[in-house]
Parts: sequence; C-alpha cells; structure tokens
Amino acid sequence: MRENGTIKFFNHDRGFGFITPENGSKDVFVHITAFEQAGIGTPVEGAKISFVAEDDRRGRGKQAAQLELL
Repeated sequence: MRENGTIKFFNHDRGFGFITPENGSKDVFVHITAFEQAGIGTPVEGAKISFVAEDDRRGRGKQAAQLELL
C-alpha cells in the first residue's frame, strides 16, 4: 500500500535515514539505494515523498521502497 510522508532525517555519510508517515505510524527506514532505484537525487530532509513500506530482507522491520517525490 502506497503511503505519503516526510523525510525526517537522512545521514548522507552513512547512506540511510527515516521517513515519517502522514498516517501517524512509526518512522520507516530508508536506504540510499531506494533513492537511486527511483532516480531521485540527493535526499533532502523535509521533502514530501510517496513510498511503499516493504519487509526488510534481513528481518529488521519495514523499509521504504518505490519512492516518488510529491
């Protein structure tokens, strides 16, 4: 299910951050590769984004995928 949110934090040195969903659920992890796969340049904190929360391959919870800038 596609959700909208805001990039809350992004650590450019480590290549990851978190998105705060508009629906009030807990923050979702996002990796730099999700931005690269979507063709989105440098992540900017505070930017509005649409995403799909998918299960992390390592079993650590949800992570954002299929990103689109709003």
